[in-house]
Amino acid sequence: MEVDSPHRQPLFRWKRGVWARADRWSLLVVGVALALALPVLTVFVTALQPPGAVWRHLADTVLADYLWNSVSLMLGVGAGALLIGAPAAWLTSIHEFPGRRWFEWALLLPMAIPAYIIAYTYTGLLDFAGPLQTALREWFHWTRRDYWFPEVRSLPGAVAMLALVLYPYVYLLARAAFLDQSVAVLEVSRSLGAGPWRRFFAVALPMARPALIAGVSLAQMEALADYGTVQYFGVSAFTTGIFRVWHGMGDSAAAAQLAALLLLFVFALLVFERLSRRRARFHPAGNRRHRPARVALRGKRRWLAAAACLMPLLFGFLIPAGQLAVWAARTAPQVLDGRFLQLLANSLLLALGAALLILLLALVLGYGRRLRPWPLTRLAVWGAGLGYAVPGTVIAIGVMLPFAAIDRGLDGWARQWFGVSTGLLLSGTLTALLFAYCARFLPVALHGVEAGLARVRPSMDDAARSLGAGPRAVLWRIHVPMLRGSLLTAVLLVFVDVLKELPATLILRPFNFNTLAVRAYELASDERLADSASFALAIVLAGIGPVVLLSRAIGRSRPGYDAVP
Repeated sequence: MEVDSPHRQPLFRWKRGVWARADRWSLLVVGVALALALPVLTVFVTALQPPGAVWRHLADTVLADYLWNSVSLMLGVGAGALLIGAPAAWLTSIHEFPGRRWFEWALLLPMAIPAYIIAYTYTGLLDFAGPLQTALREWFHWTRRDYWFPEVRSLPGAVAMLALVLYPYVYLLARAAFLDQSVAVLEVSRSLGAGPWRRFFAVALPMARPALIAGVSLAQMEALADYGTVQYFGVSAFTTGIFRVWHGMGDSAAAAQLAALLLLFVFALLVFERLSRRRARFHPAGNRRHRPARVALRGKRRWLAAAACLMPLLFGFLIPAGQLAVWAARTAPQVLDGRFLQLLANSLLLALGAALLILLLALVLGYGRRLRPWPLTRLAVWGAGLGYAVPGTVIAIGVMLPFAAIDRGLDGWARQWFGVSTGLLLSGTLTALLFAYCARFLPVALHGVEAGLARVRPSMDDAARSLGAGPRAVLWRIHVPMLRGSLLTAVLLVFVDVLKELPATLILRPFNFNTLAVRAYELASDERLADSASFALAIVLAGIGPVVLLSRAIGRSRPGYDAVP
């Protein structure tokens, strides 16, 4: 039986049967991708309006501060994440020292803490009325004028907070790159007399350069997208400016123009990261079935390595989580009531629903590109995958503007023809929020789906098609059962990301609807840090499981993982 080759079929062929179904898959992929690109397109189209009085006021007063602070955040967080993540990845990947097995996965734990939550905890610890400064004044009998203490609510403080929770992006990719490097190259450099530092800087770092640049770019994009930390620390950045113009001044055009300017920074990072990877490609040779021997550190070096891995974990997770636990234990009797349970239910159901919807869309796009790997479908899926780089405030504005316009049109039509009002059918319900989550977090699930599909041989698709199974049957009967592990991981990661998302939820949530993240932000903004601890701690605990799954997946990628020692 002759089987239609998916690589030779044109995009449009007006026949019935298998060919027509295949064309519907292509149109479905392109249509979903275009719908998810609607927020970004809306922002750019709205930004083309002539500058108004609000924009001119921003340009004359605070726009320079937005630019300077955003660039400083981007560069500072990138440098901090690199300085923390790369050495930790090198130590846990290549060397043997006390606690190495524990540090391998524990160094990812700061990913479970949103940046705005770690900002709240360190503010409570380091502020003038916090326990640290209070203890110093009591021990040494100081007054406020007798000592100097760094101000945590500042631009350097925001950089430090963001670097502590975003370095796992660099650690994650750098460790995967170090584990994938050729053992032979490292052994040859060692036999030629290169010491540990020389091997690290002259051999390992250049070979891992694409992964390092990708990790730094991810950390920088997350820094540009942050709202809770910079707002709480009083740092004027693009995200705070967008929120202020949207809610405080009510000027959607000026907010869109700020959002478009922020998007230019994000796209510049994406282009730089892609060009850097293209110029630095390394294909390590060597037998991946060979289990590389770790370098056992001796004497003081083994304890220095353990201390170097402990420091980011201590400041990025253990101290903030411990402080949250202390506050939560103190305020739990007043906070853990019916309202807390309602917020918990809202957050969990919303995150689960968004995760399942996003997983379904990722399956459609990933399988559609596999089924029809044409330039148009590849470009569409690539465009849909850019949402994770877009800040939540930008996504929210790009969703609210067209949804509000549709609501106005539907309401006017319903009033004219039926004499009833449809109200805020889209922009005033969870529909807008779920759509924003899909546009923002689809790439998280899409990456896992595509990685799982890549492990399925194309011959299995051909065999199923030769037995009469259509594309939909192949997906649900063959691919989905084989991808259960990848799909579960994708659902968990999206679940946690949605649970932590703050700016999009703040802007798009319906009236009288709240989540754990929003409530923690509201309480912290009112300086009720201890009262916000229970809500923040619930978010942190929900994020630990997926972090452990990520670490286990990376460990399995190590060359020789399945080999017999």
